[in-house]
Amino acid sequence: MMDRELLSREPKDGRMKDGPIRCILLSEFHVVAGSKISCQVPENFITKEVFDSIRTFIIPKPQLQRCILTINTLGHKVIGYPVRINHVRYQRNFFYFNLCFVCDSWSRTVQYEAVVKKLSEYLLMMEEEVSFLSNAGNTANIRNLLACILRDLNSRQVATIVEGDTTIYLKIGRLKPDPPVVQDHQVPLMCRGFEDTDLDSWDLTTQQVLPFINGINHVARIAAEADVENQLVKSCIQNLVYYGVMQLLPLLKYSNVYMCTRELQKLTRDRSLADECRRYVQLQHAPDKVDSVRLPSLFNILQLYSQMTHGVTLRSLCQRLCPRDSNIDERKLVSFGLQHGLIRCINKYPIFTGSIPTPKHKLYTGLNSFDEICCKTGLTPSRIEQEIDMDSNVTVIWK
Repeated sequence: MMDRELLSREPKDGRMKDGPIRCILLSEFHVVAGSKISCQVPENFITKEVFDSIRTFIIPKPQLQRCILTINTLGHKVIGYPVRINHVRYQRNFFYFNLCFVCDSWSRTVQYEAVVKKLSEYLLMMEEEVSFLSNAGNTANIRNLLACILRDLNSRQVATIVEGDTTIYLKIGRLKPDPPVVQDHQVPLMCRGFEDTDLDSWDLTTQQVLPFINGINHVARIAAEADVENQLVKSCIQNLVYYGVMQLLPLLKYSNVYMCTRELQKLTRDRSLADECRRYVQLQHAPDKVDSVRLPSLFNILQLYSQMTHGVTLRSLCQRLCPRDSNIDERKLVSFGLQHGLIRCINKYPIFTGSIPTPKHKLYTGLNSFDEICCKTGLTPSRIEQEIDMDSNVTVIWK
């Protein structure tokens, strides 16, 4: 029967979340009894009834050895790495074992797979050297070992195993989601703290690309100016995004429409963020050591952000409020807002509704934004807008 306490911890939204390791068990194949639990911590966490229902997956066919296997059933998720050792010293000339981590059925467990594999390979080495698993006299040592691993991994995410002259280090790594696909029209920008990193610390491709990354150039232009193949530049930027060194922003154009988000409230609540914003958006020609009076006022910054809404282009906003008169660089204002989620860009997507499309009309699918079409065709946004305004078979949606 499923434990009520485990059910109470299950996320109400039904999504997988990180959860602790509930149990570590070691299963072996006995020549008479078949698959069995030789040791588990805590004791009797996995009942005989539960184990009997999954035993064929815990000790599977030889073809599945040295593979990560995950079984999700009866309120438990079991991650194992079955290993078979062939040697004449064993009955039937083989020894089969599986070291498993047991978690809640709703838990995300991909971060444990590398640890299970490394620990299983360590036990394999110990078994081959000193018969560590098959020797019945080591049962207490194995139980103590598993108890220490369970405690340390759950409390500190790391564990150190010292057995004789052998030491092994285990660590639960936090896997990041795959980075987004880099598009030609996107603008890469170095994250704070990496701007002054020495070029010599990067690989050769990154060294060649970084000087052209300024928060204004889009990927296609960077590739052309750096004289590096376009796909290679995309791979380089994608790698930097994955490691948090860089982020991708929409292409900045004065014809763009931006809209403030609820995150804008942070500027009034977080003094350090507000001060950072004031320093960031000041005009480029302002002195390096500038008095606080010369910094743009938070009132003027909030006024500009709050006026960003549907139907208001950046050009019309600048013409009406003249941000440079308040010592504000509107380009940096947009860049800072996008970086911190204070604003978002509202893109235009043309859709061809006619019957016989031209080659250019084939780009008007409703999936390609103006930025993408500009990069693919080499035309300016104003030129594309003029053509669309004159074409009754094209409709533009904003989203």
